[in-house]
Amino acid sequence: MYIDFDKLPETARVWVYQANRTLTDGEVKTIEETLQPALNQWAAHGQPLLAAARVVGNRFVVVGVDEGYTLPSGCSIDSSMRTIQEIGRHLGVDFFDRSAAVQAVDGSVQTIALPAIKEAVANGHLTPDTTVFNTLVKTKAEFLSDWRIRAADSWLKRYFKSITA
Repeated sequence: MYIDFDKLPETARVWVYQANRTLTDGEVKTIEETLQPALNQWAAHGQPLLAAARVVGNRFVVVGVDEGYTLPSGCSIDSSMRTIQEIGRHLGVDFFDRSAAVQAVDGSVQTIALPAIKEAVANGHLTPDTTVFNTLVKTKAEFLSDWRIRAADSWLKRYFKSITA
């Protein structure tokens, strides 16, 4: 059953899918219009899941499920991933992009491909204080509190070990 994202409890489990490019407002509308009925039918072993989705910053799709209502199964999680993949194919977007998403000075989201991270650190484009988007959050509460964090506090911290303070 689909509900508004704001109505999910803070303990709800979330998955963040990062687009490989900025989404247009029309694409965001298409995503929302596709996800609502899909999540309305989302179930685990025949039991409906209480789920929500939100597109953030025209770049990220956040899907959440209230595990206190019904626990998602591996098959149901796979089903939601296939839905996101299908939406991506339709829009020509890769929602499984694993580049580092950073907040640029102008507030936009920019990505740094994994092979280019060391170079971005070396040239100062990526510093320990750069704001990054934490796509590894696990719960809605974590999403609300730790969505934007310092690069040094993220999985990127390993790239700064060689930098002297």
